Amino acid sequence: MNLRTDVPMAKEAFLRWSERQDGRYEFVEGKIVMMTGASVNHNRVAGNLFGLLWSRLDPALWQVAQSDYAVETLRGLRYPDVLAEPVGAQGSAYISPGPVLLAEVLSPSSLETDIHEKRGEYTALPSLQAYVVLAQDEPRLWLWQRGEDGVFPHAGEMIVGAEAVLALPALGVALSLAEMYRGVR
Repeated sequence: MNLRTDVPMAKEAFLRWSERQDGRYEFVEGKIVMMTGASVNHNRVAGNLFGLLWSRLDPALWQVAQSDYAVETLRGLRYPDVLAEPVGAQGSAYISPGPVLLAEVLSPSSLETDIHEKRGEYTALPSLQAYVVLAQDEPRLWLWQRGEDGVFPHAGEMIVGAEAVLALPALGVALSLAEMYRGVR
C-alpha cells in the first residue's frame, strides 16, 4: 500500500518522519510504502535466523540486525527482515553502511517484491555477498550468492527440507534449516 505525500520527501526527512510512526514503512522512489504486518511463522523464521547468526558470528567482527535497520538501495530505503554486516557502524546509525547478508521472509503479499524487486536492488549493493528469501511455512529458501567472478546468479538456488543446510562462506557459517524453522507450524 502506498501512502501519498504532497510534499517531496528526502531520505533524511523520511527517517525522521518514520521514527514518529506506529506502523512500518519503506521509502521507494520518493514514495512512502506501508509494510504489512507479519504472521507468527514469519516472526519465528526471522527470529530464528537472527538468533542463529547472533549466536554463531563473532561479535568482534559482525553485527546482526533485524527489521528496524535500513539498507539504502538505488531506489530508496528498505528494511530487510535480517541483515549481517561487519562491525563498525556508528551506534546512532539508522542505515547499514555495508550489509554482507540480507534476508527476507516471504509473506503472501511480498512474493513479487522480495523475489524480483528487492533481489535486483540488494544484489546491486557492492558489499552484499548473499541474499536469502525464506518461505514462512516450510523449510524452503532461495539463495543468491555472489560468485568468485563477483556476479550474482540470475536465478536463486532453492534449498529445501529440514535436513538441508544454508552455507554462507562470506560469514563463515552453515545453518541448518531445521534450526531456522524451529517452531514453525
